[in-house]
Amino acid sequence: MNRKVIIGLLVAAFIGVYAFYSFQQITPQEIENAPEWIPLETAQAQAANENKLIMIDIFEVGCQFCRAMEREVYPSPSVRAVLDRDFVPVKINGHSENMITYNGEQMTEQQFASEMGVTAYPFTVIMDSEGNVIDSRRGYMNIVNFSSFLRSTVEKKAQT
Repeated sequence: MNRKVIIGLLVAAFIGVYAFYSFQQITPQEIENAPEWIPLETAQAQAANENKLIMIDIFEVGCQFCRAMEREVYPSPSVRAVLDRDFVPVKINGHSENMITYNGEQMTEQQFASEMGVTAYPFTVIMDSEGNVIDSRRGYMNIVNFSSFLRSTVEKKAQT
């Protein structure tokens, strides 16, 4: 009986230690140089005050390309330079039931994504402070493509 108890305790201790270290490895890590994401309603006010555009990243929790953009594209110095100079960044979960305010109207993040015409993730929307969509893109963009997209949108806005 003593032998079974000792073996059982050793197995339980091993499983406990293994589980502890496994869970430590899956906790999200802070991404250096990531943009400061703000709520849409705040972004509209800030964009109006600072004469900037709003860049909205509509993502899905399980999307590998969304995570790749978050890890690789947004923290890139060239992307951050354009984002910080000309945009107010907003992040929206396309499947969330969290309430947001868009142009004074309450809706869920999921309804907002649907209104923007999201068909796949990631989905990037550029709008002005009044909520007018200037441009949007579906899918993953690497650093060069995303920087070009942001710059072309700024140029498009300047021409109007």
